[in-house]
Amino acid sequence: MIFRLDEEDITFPPAELAEEDGLLAVGGDLRPERLISAYRQGIFPWYSEKTPILWYAPHERFVLFPKKIKISKSMRQVMRSEKFSITWDKAFKEVISECSGKIRKDQDGTWITEDMQDAYIRLHELGIAHSVEVWSDGQLVGGLYGVSSGKVFCGESMFSHASNSSKLALIWLCENKGYEMIDCQIQSDHLESLGAEMISREDYMTFLST
Repeated sequence: MIFRLDEEDITFPPAELAEEDGLLAVGGDLRPERLISAYRQGIFPWYSEKTPILWYAPHERFVLFPKKIKISKSMRQVMRSEKFSITWDKAFKEVISECSGKIRKDQDGTWITEDMQDAYIRLHELGIAHSVEVWSDGQLVGGLYGVSSGKVFCGESMFSHASNSSKLALIWLCENKGYEMIDCQIQSDHLESLGAEMISREDYMTFLST
């Protein structure tokens, strides 16, 4: 059963009632209070310009535990080089704008709509959404952004205009910000090579609530 959210009430139905594909609810809005409540319950928005707001609570989550991250020898060489520099929260708007041009697997058109960008910029201004930026010769060449929910960083998207730059952003996040789990949401070979793994929603929620 797919639930329709009330415009005024920010309450979500229980995440375990989501459909097989993870779709839980439709409608509502992207006000900060609703988004914060959603992430605390393991729910996130994922939709396109052609659809209403769709809220997902997948039965399994693809996550990366920073202490278990796998870094190849070649990647360590990149990290030791002086080719890139990395910053935190220096260019959030630019990062989310770059990510908006990326087409997500199984998504019809961009899922980072203008409304989504505005909503996450508001979360950033509240100190809840963050970005990692990778620079080369003063140019932004890679990065990622996401939402902080306690000891979990809920990754939303990443982009790369230079080889290894998005991997570098993720590794830096794992090694420098003290998060105990990075929620990658959707499985990918790129992230699996770094050690990301699938866990059940029950395990995810237990971790999120501790």
